[in-house]
Amino acid sequence: MRRHSVLSPRYGATSLSTTNHNHCRHHHYSFLCRSERWMQERAEKLRGQIRTLFGTCHDMSARMNLVDSVQHLGIDHLFQEEIEDALTSIHGSEFRSSSLYEVALRFRLLREHGFWVSPDAFNKFKGDDGKFRNDIANDPKGLLSLYNAAHLLIHGEPELEEAISFARKHLELMSQDSVLNPPLAEQVKRALSLPLPRTFKRVETICYMSEYEREAGNIPILLELAKLDFNLLQHIHLEELKAISEWWKDLYGYMELRYIRDRTIEAYAWSYMMFYEEDFAFTRMFVAKIIALDTVMDDTYDAHATIEECRQLNTAIQRWDKSAISILPEYLKKFYIKLLINFEEFEHQVSDNEKYKAVYLLPTRSWSYQKHKPSFKDQVVLSTKSSAVQLVCVAAMIGWGNRGKNKGDVASSVECYMNENRVTSEVAFAKIDSLVEDEWRTTNQTRLEHGTLLPMVQRVVNFTVSMVLFYDDRNDAYTFAALLREIIESLFVRPAPI
Repeated sequence: MRRHSVLSPRYGATSLSTTNHNHCRHHHYSFLCRSERWMQERAEKLRGQIRTLFGTCHDMSARMNLVDSVQHLGIDHLFQEEIEDALTSIHGSEFRSSSLYEVALRFRLLREHGFWVSPDAFNKFKGDDGKFRNDIANDPKGLLSLYNAAHLLIHGEPELEEAISFARKHLELMSQDSVLNPPLAEQVKRALSLPLPRTFKRVETICYMSEYEREAGNIPILLELAKLDFNLLQHIHLEELKAISEWWKDLYGYMELRYIRDRTIEAYAWSYMMFYEEDFAFTRMFVAKIIALDTVMDDTYDAHATIEECRQLNTAIQRWDKSAISILPEYLKKFYIKLLINFEEFEHQVSDNEKYKAVYLLPTRSWSYQKHKPSFKDQVVLSTKSSAVQLVCVAAMIGWGNRGKNKGDVASSVECYMNENRVTSEVAFAKIDSLVEDEWRTTNQTRLEHGTLLPMVQRVVNFTVSMVLFYDDRNDAYTFAALLREIIESLFVRPAPI
């Protein structure tokens, strides 16, 4: 029996594409009013001035704020060496500040970059009973700094759990009483929803660019460079969006699979969230195409193919050869041909030690047709194998429990836990939330234990944050694209005002 998808294959994406193209014409005109060459030359001049600023900034507090502002404004990819040198110096220098804001800022910056800092750094703000003193409860900037810093906790750090609870309690009270002034009020609101170490940096950058000039002690050249860099990168990303839209248009027309979702923009956005920098253009496009191709397979397995057709496609992918085309049902032959062609092109573009081999696991599809309800442990293990990144797979579970499913779909992780333990969905979500928290601590620990892996760890963090963006509040913004419309327009359509 063939199942038919309840998903509209064109929902959301077409309207986003239309919006993108219409807005692009207007904003490209605005962009060209100041030529790309002028913007690049001005940006390069500002980069030189900021490098000088790094070299002449010797006060530790000023240096920490400089690093933080550069990161928060999204231009840290332009100053990697300067940031590394500054943090190495900060880590090796004596630090005696009694400011909660500065102590927490130092803790966060260093831990983010793989430097060990003990939670004992916060003992000076505790009383004889080991609890945080009430006098710091009236320091909203310090509490926000503490709240964000404490979310870089690793396993076995209950004192940082206490710091999170303490800071959150008082920040929530301040927010409810409306005693905070902008831009701090907006920053607290965002952090309570998603703490800074776990936020999607490019969205946070957009927010912070509008706030930075209102902060005391702001450095105008940082903001100017941030806006120029954002717009220059946005121009590159728009060109890539055009290219991948053309690629998908050709692929979609050739395959003639009308049941699949058109999620080209969302696939590119997902890849962008991991690799937004100019130097990662190839990786960004590669990952976006992989996500788009995986969406085709996902919709085929989950919403259209019979169990026998699933097995045939799985066998063909395992064989990974043109000779396997004959074993496929007629409607999947063109997709398989395109799959082989695209991966062959990928292999030509990467070095010998970066060759990719297609692998797809079938168990969930078999479970679905057999009406099998896997154990919660089995579901977590399978999700881990399918996604390849433990943190990502656990985070990805959120949002699938109460979402409308196609008839016959395999039980979600939430439902597995509910069935196995006879508990409510709220208890099941709480369990999965605890697993997510546990994996965040593992990731934070990896930063500290494997410094050489730090760049890769950051990409894992970026991927994880993107999962939160797509599936936060139990929603599925990848399928229902309207939920992401405002963010996508902010990232790719609206330039930063200069």
